[in-house]
Amino acid sequence: MKRTKGGRLALALSVAMVATALSMPVSSASKELTSLEEAGEGTSNAVQMGAADAEEEAGSSTISKEKAESLIRQYVNIPEDYVLQRTSYQTNMLTEGKRYEWNMQFQKQVNGKHIGSINASIDADSGQLMSFSSYVDNPSAKPTFPLKVDRKEAQRMAEELIGELAASYQTQLRLDEAYGADTLPPLTGGVVHQLRYERVVNGNLFNGNFIRISIDSEGHLQSFRLVWDDTITFPEAGKTLTMEEAQAALEKAADPELYYILPFNQGMGAAKPYLSYQLQPFAIDAVSGDLLGEDRYYSYRRGEVSADPLTKQPLGSKPETGQLSEKDAIAAVKDGFGLPEGSELVSSSFNDYKDEQTGKPKLQWHLNWVLKKDGKEAGNLYASVDGSTGVVQSFNQYSHHNEVKDGQGVTLERALEKAENTVKEQLPWLTDKLYTVKPDEKQYEYKQPEEIGSYSISFVHKVHGATVQYDYVNVNIDARTGEVRSFEARIADFDYAYSTPRLISESAAVTHWMDVYKPQLTYRLQEQYWLDGQPLPVEKVNLLIASGERVPDDIEKKSTVELVYQLVSRPLEDSVFLDARDGQWRSEETGEATSLDRPRATDIEGHWAEHSLELMVAYKALDLKDGEVRPGAKITRGELIKMLVLARNSGRFASYDGLANKEMSASFNDVSASSAYFAYVESALEQNLIDRGDGNFEPDATVSRDEMAELIVRALGYNPLAEYDHMFKVNFKDADGIANKGQAAIVVGLKIMTLSDGKFLPSKEVTRAEASIAFYRYLQKRAELHEAPLRI
Repeated sequence: MKRTKGGRLALALSVAMVATALSMPVSSASKELTSLEEAGEGTSNAVQMGAADAEEEAGSSTISKEKAESLIRQYVNIPEDYVLQRTSYQTNMLTEGKRYEWNMQFQKQVNGKHIGSINASIDADSGQLMSFSSYVDNPSAKPTFPLKVDRKEAQRMAEELIGELAASYQTQLRLDEAYGADTLPPLTGGVVHQLRYERVVNGNLFNGNFIRISIDSEGHLQSFRLVWDDTITFPEAGKTLTMEEAQAALEKAADPELYYILPFNQGMGAAKPYLSYQLQPFAIDAVSGDLLGEDRYYSYRRGEVSADPLTKQPLGSKPETGQLSEKDAIAAVKDGFGLPEGSELVSSSFNDYKDEQTGKPKLQWHLNWVLKKDGKEAGNLYASVDGSTGVVQSFNQYSHHNEVKDGQGVTLERALEKAENTVKEQLPWLTDKLYTVKPDEKQYEYKQPEEIGSYSISFVHKVHGATVQYDYVNVNIDARTGEVRSFEARIADFDYAYSTPRLISESAAVTHWMDVYKPQLTYRLQEQYWLDGQPLPVEKVNLLIASGERVPDDIEKKSTVELVYQLVSRPLEDSVFLDARDGQWRSEETGEATSLDRPRATDIEGHWAEHSLELMVAYKALDLKDGEVRPGAKITRGELIKMLVLARNSGRFASYDGLANKEMSASFNDVSASSAYFAYVESALEQNLIDRGDGNFEPDATVSRDEMAELIVRALGYNPLAEYDHMFKVNFKDADGIANKGQAAIVVGLKIMTLSDGKFLPSKEVTRAEASIAFYRYLQKRAELHEAPLRI
C-alpha cells in the first residue's frame, strides 16, 4: 500500500535520550522510539540477497540507497555520533510478487565498545516505514511500580502512533484483545505492553497481516512493525455459518485425545501421572462447516503414528533388577549395538541417585569410547546404561568418516525396519505399547543420502490408548550406511492400572474445552515453497537465496486463502490441563485443582487493603475459603513465605536448584515434599531468606511484626547492614522490646511498615491484610531502590 502524501512523521531520537535512555514518552508530536527487539513474527518470507543480486535488484527500485538513508533520517533523527554501519537490501516474498526493503543500521561506539544502535527499514518503492528498532546501553533505566502506563493507556498511545505512521492502514485494523494481554496484574514495573492490530478484509479478520507495537510501562515506544501483503486475493465472504452454527459444527468436529501427563513441579518423589483429555485448536470451513487440515506449512514433518503397536503381545518381560558392574554395562552396550573395531574406553562413571519424579532409587553407568582407525581418532561413542537392569538408555555414535560404497544409501523403509528391530531388541517388554511415527517420505524425495544425513524415527508410548507425553523413544539411522547412529529411551518408572480407569465422556471433555476456546471467523492463508518439485521450509529457501545457490524466481510459491471458523484460546491465568477422570481443571505446574477464572474474594469490598489483598489472591499467595480471604485473620509463617517468594519471583511458581539435586530431601522436619509450602520454603532457604534453625519451620504458626520486618529486609538484600543497628536512630517508644532494631528502622524509614502512636509493636501478630499491604509497599520500594552499576 502506498503512503499518502503528507503522512511522513519525523520521529526524533534525540542525543539527550540516547544519554538518558527511555526518558521521553510517546506524544502526539514527535515520537521517541526506543529499544525494539527485532521480531521474527511476520518476517519469515524475508530473504537477504547476495551482494551481486542486491545491487542488481536495488537498481530497479524506486528509491535509491542514498534516498533511503535520507528518508530514514527524516523518520528518525539520527544523532551525529551514530555512524551508518550496515545497509542491506531485502526481498519479501509476497503471495503474488515481491516487496523490496532497505534496511539500515546505525551504531555508536565509545573506545571500541558498542553503546547503542538504531535500525530501521523502509519500503524501497513507497518509502513506508516498515520497522524501527534501537538499543541503548543504559542500565540505569529504572521502571517504577505501580505502572505509570497501563494497557488501556498504551492502547491509546499505539492508536495515536498508527494515525501518524500508517494512517492509510488505520481503517483496516482491529485490535487483537487477547494478544499480549496478561490476565494477572503485574508485580514489577518492568512491563512491556504488547499490542497487535490485525487486518480486516470484507469485515473479517486476517491475522496474517498486522501492525505490532510495544510500549513499556513508563510510556516509551519500544517497537513498531508493519507486516502487510496487498497482493493477496481474498474470496468473497458469501453466506457463512452463524456463530451459533459454527459453535455446534466445531463441537461436532472436535476430537479430544487422551494423554498421560506429568505436572512438572510436584516435588521430589511426589510426582504422579494424570490422564488428560487434550484438544488442539482446529478450523472448519466457514460456509460448509467441514473440518479443514492444519494451518501449518509442513505438518507432514511430524510424521504419522501407526495404527497398531510394534507387536500384539510383548516380546519379553521387564528385566529383573540387580546391580551391574562396569564390565556388565560394557557388555550390555556391546550386545545391544556392537562396538566398532578400534573402540577404546576412555572414561566411565557410576551414579547412585533417587529419581526426582518417583523417588525410587536409580543406578546408572555412563560410558565413553574413542573410535580409532589406522591409529588416528575417527570418532566417539557415548552410552548410558541402567545400572539395575542393564537396559541401554542412550547410545550415540559419532564418526568422522562414513563411507558409502557405490554411492548407495538406505531407503526410508529400510531405516524404519532397522529402527523397529532395534526397539524390539532393546525394549521387548514394551513392544505392545510402542507405536512407530513414520516420517513422510516427501521430505526425503530427490535427496542424496549425504543430504539426508540420518533418518530420525520416533516411537510413541501408549497405555490404555493414551499417549504417555513424558516418555521418549527415538532412533537415528544413518542414511548412508544404515547403521544406528543414536538410540534414546526415556521411560518413566510409573505403575499404571491394569485396565482403563473410569473417565468422563469425550462429549463432556469437549464441553469443558469449549469454556477455553471460542470460535473466530477469519481468513486463513496457507503457503508452501517448492523447488524442483519438492516442498521446502522457508528457512531452507532463505539459505539457498542468501548463499547465491538460487534466486527468488527459482522458488515456486503455492498459496490458498480460505474463510474459516477456528478455535482460539481465551487468555488464561494458569497453564491447565483437563483431568479425564473427574473433569477438573488442574495446574500444569503442580497438578492441583484450579479454575479457569481468577479467584475473587467476596469479603474485601471497601476494605482499606482491598487492592493489595486482590493482588495476593490473584497470585494465590493467599487462599480463599468459601470465597472469603479473611483479611483480619492472622497470617501464618507458610503463607508469609509463599507471599514473599512469589513477590520476589514476579508471581511465578517457586522453583529452585534443589529440585534437580538427585540426593535432595526436605530441609525441615515439618514441611515434607507433599506440603503445599514445600517449594516455597525450600526456595526461601536457598535464597537465604530463612534459616534452618532447629530443623522445624512451623508453617502454621503466626508471625509477629518483628519477624516480618526481618523477612522484608532480607528480601531487599539489606539484612547484613541492618545487623549494625547502632547505625540507625531507633527512637521508637518500644525500642527496647524489638529484637531486630536495624530491620525495624529500615522498614519504617522506607514506609513499608508504620508506627502506631510512636510504637513499632514488635510482638503484635500480623493479619493477612497487614501482610498484603506490607508486601505491596515492598514491591514499590524494590523498584525505587534499584541501583545501576558503577561506571569507571
